Amino acid sequence: MISIFNRKELFITYEMRKQAEVRELMAQNKIPYSIKVINRKSPSIFEAGSRARTGTFGENLQLEYEYIIYVKKTDYDKANALLNGRIR
Repeated sequence: MISIFNRKELFITYEMRKQAEVRELMAQNKIPYSIKVINRKSPSIFEAGSRARTGTFGENLQLEYEYIIYVKKTDYDKANALLNGRIR
């Protein structure tokens, strides 16, 4: 099981296609991973958000979600080597 205490950040992207490639590569090589998805357009507790006022006009919707992929610290070197050989 991957927890906050035994994980290491492997990859960050805003592209859904790239995160899917990384996840598939980890699954093919039987490397456990976890993914954190952050919606960058959602309002925070400090700001009510401006989407209701402005909509999405002129925004790059590709940058709406940030994907962070984590692996166990013990699997990091193997996962990083696989990633550097496959993902560009």
